[in-house]
Amino acid sequence: MNTITETRWLGQDIREIWFENSRIAGSFKPGQFLVIRHGETGERIPLTIVEVSDGRIRIIIQQVGYTTSRLCRLKKGESLGNVIGPLGHHSDIVKYGSCVCVAGGIGAAPLKPIAAELRKQGNRLTVIEGVRSSKYLILDKELEKIADRFILMSDDGSVGEKGLVTLPLKKMMEEGNRPDYVYAVGPPVMMKAVSVLTRQYGVPLTVSLNPIMVDATGMCGSCRVEVAGETKFACVDGPEFDGNKVNYDLLMNRLKVYADDEKHAGCDIGGDNAG
Repeated sequence: MNTITETRWLGQDIREIWFENSRIAGSFKPGQFLVIRHGETGERIPLTIVEVSDGRIRIIIQQVGYTTSRLCRLKKGESLGNVIGPLGHHSDIVKYGSCVCVAGGIGAAPLKPIAAELRKQGNRLTVIEGVRSSKYLILDKELEKIADRFILMSDDGSVGEKGLVTLPLKKMMEEGNRPDYVYAVGPPVMMKAVSVLTRQYGVPLTVSLNPIMVDATGMCGSCRVEVAGETKFACVDGPEFDGNKVNYDLLMNRLKVYADDEKHAGCDIGGDNAG
């Protein structure tokens, strides 16, 4: 159970893992996630399911701390340890008409199954993917294959067009190509910027949030977020919420709570981490 069948680096500090778990794979729907604990004393971390195939599950991990570094060092034939899921509410996707999916950085991973389902339901789909630089680019070919129109942006201009993901979205709005629905997944600051635009033009927005999470049952309260002035738990009420009603400033502040602890834990455990 949870035996790794394939693994590779996709980009700088970004690792893809395929592992066996037919029970979870058979129950998965777009938008849902897993909680993984590697080792008996390991930290529990949430990871979105990117894809399932023949009883196997695909996850993509960004190496940012001690636990993710340990996971990224696992090899084919080893086990992920304890895995629970699928968790959270699945995406409630129907035929809206014209849709835009906006992915920021590692957000391309959770966005892929959502984009695929939007296309499956008959929506006209534009995908906007943004990265810091070409070193962090993932899934661009897969997202381009799904989309009717694919736009690639980078902060430094090393790939695609130079600029933020909000630039092409704003241009679409200004030119009268207002989409019927927008999905956004990525850093909170990016989702906040997208929300500013969608609220301005009256476009519905759904975002997938990934706050600090511990038990994933709604008991600990660590993943609480504020939506429309009410406290919600991302693990049981989400992870998707009305992106035009999220308190992004509070979310960003809560994500910094353990920043110092992560630095002290250290993440350099050796080995190549280049794509």
